[in-house]
Amino acid sequence: MSKKKGLSLDEKRSRMMEIFFETKDVFQLKDIEKIAPKSKGITPMSVKEVLQSLVDDNMVDTERVGTSNYYWAFPSKALHARKRRLEELEKQLEEGSHRKKTLQKAIDKATIGREVSDEREHLLKELGALKSDCSQLKLELEKHKECDPGVVEEMREYFQ
Repeated sequence: MSKKKGLSLDEKRSRMMEIFFETKDVFQLKDIEKIAPKSKGITPMSVKEVLQSLVDDNMVDTERVGTSNYYWAFPSKALHARKRRLEELEKQLEEGSHRKKTLQKAIDKATIGREVSDEREHLLKELGALKSDCSQLKLELEKHKECDPGVVEEMREYFQ
């Protein structure tokens, strides 16, 4: 026997939106709880949860009239939401392109004077050698630290 696989939350949400878009009507919760399981296969236990997630994401509008809550979503609202999202993404793309150009200019400016040449390579090798000499001298200085007059004086004061 094969078990029927349940729908994911995204599938339930898209099917719930289909109900609103196809009917272009206003519903109460009890109406949606009757329609969703029959027409779209959404389990009755999850209808309220799915509807609330759509309301939270501003995909479905809700209004309380008296003691009843009414829910609706029209295709035009989804179109406007997509247009706004597209405008936001285009703005982000434009900002990213502008930032890329400014960073490229900074890179080009920083590379001036750093062109590969024999003199530069020679100076870089010399710099590496001087850095290694400096680290060797620091190590040697650490070895002789116990003979430092300041350290010897501190040791005398400590033991007296």
